[in-house]
Amino acid sequence: MKTALITGITGQDGSYLAELLLHKGYEVHGLIRRASTFNTRRIDHIYRDPHGNGGKVNLFLHYGDVAAPDSLLDVIYNVKPDEVYHLAAQSHVRVSFDMPEYTGDVTGLGTTRILEAIRKGGMKSRFYQASSSELYGNSKPPQNENTPFQPRSPYAAAKLYAYWITQNYREGYGMFSVNGILFNHESPRRGETFVTRKITQALANIRAGNQKYLYLGNLQSRRDWGYAPEYVEMMHLMLQQEDPEDYVVGTGEAHTIEEFLDEAFGYVGMDWHDVVRIDPRYYRPTEVDYLEADTSKAKQKLDWEPKITFNELVRIMVDADLELVGLESPGEGKKIIDERFSGWHRWEDQVVSMGR
Repeated sequence: MKTALITGITGQDGSYLAELLLHKGYEVHGLIRRASTFNTRRIDHIYRDPHGNGGKVNLFLHYGDVAAPDSLLDVIYNVKPDEVYHLAAQSHVRVSFDMPEYTGDVTGLGTTRILEAIRKGGMKSRFYQASSSELYGNSKPPQNENTPFQPRSPYAAAKLYAYWITQNYREGYGMFSVNGILFNHESPRRGETFVTRKITQALANIRAGNQKYLYLGNLQSRRDWGYAPEYVEMMHLMLQQEDPEDYVVGTGEAHTIEEFLDEAFGYVGMDWHDVVRIDPRYYRPTEVDYLEADTSKAKQKLDWEPKITFNELVRIMVDADLELVGLESPGEGKKIIDERFSGWHRWEDQVVSMGR
C-alpha cells in the first residue's frame, strides 16, 4: 500500500485528491493547522463513506504548519510518505496584496520547508508542488511550459519562488519534485471568496430571497476555467511517471467573468444585469487580463485532457449551490457527474462536503 501526505487537505483540491487516492488504495495522511474552530467540512464525509474499503478509512490527520519547519520534519519522518502533495498556501490573489509578507512566508517559503523536511529526513518521497497560472501575469496567451513568467501579485511572486525552488531541489539533490502549473480550476467546493463560487452562491441566495445584490470587480478578465476533480487526477499522474517533469494543466479555452455570469444566470432564466453591481474594492492593484493554457505537452506525454466543458462546469456549480440553500435545481450538473465520473467521485459528496 502506498502512503501519501497532502498539505492543504481541507481545501478544494486536497479534499478531492484525498478521495481519489483512497479510492486507489492509498493510505492518506493530511496536514492541518491547529485552530480554535474546525475546518474539515470538505473531508468529513469521507469518514462516513469509506469508498469500499471494508469499513476502514485509511485517512489520518496530523497537526502541523508549513510555517513551522520542526512540525513538518516530525510529520514526514513519522509518516514516511511515498508521495507528498504540497497544496497548502495563502491562495487568494486579492488577499495577497493586503498580506504580502504572510503570503510570501506561507506560499513561498513553505515549499522550501517541505522540501527540506523530505531531504533532511532522508526520504525518497516524490514531491508535487501546486504551481499556478498566475505565474504568467501578462505574458501573451496561450501559455505553456516555455512561456516567460511575469508575476503581477504578491501571490504570484511567492508561487514563482516555490516553482524555482522545486526545480532547484530536483536538479541539486536529485529529488523527484515536479510543478503542476494549474490554470483556474473550480467546483462546488471552491472557497466562497473566489469569483466563480461567489457568483453561483450569490445566484442561489438571490433566488432564495436571502441576498439582493452581487458585488464584483473587473468583469472582462479572461480565465481558463476547468473542473477541479479532473485536475487532481493529473496531480497523481505526474508523480507516476518515470522522470520528473513540470506540466501545464488547463482546458485550452478562456472565458470572461461576464461570460460566466451569462452562463450561470441564463441557466436558471435570470438576468444578472438586474443584480450585479461593480465595486472598485474588488479590483486588483495590478490586473492579469488573459490566461489560457496550452496543454500540448500533457496531451502528448501523458495522454491527458479534460472532459468537463466550461458550460458544464457552471451548471455543476449552480446546481450544487441551489441544493445547498434548499432549492430545486435544473439537475443538469448532477447528470453530468453521474455520466462522466464513477467510483471515487459522486454528486452526493459534493453537497455533503459543502455543509448541507
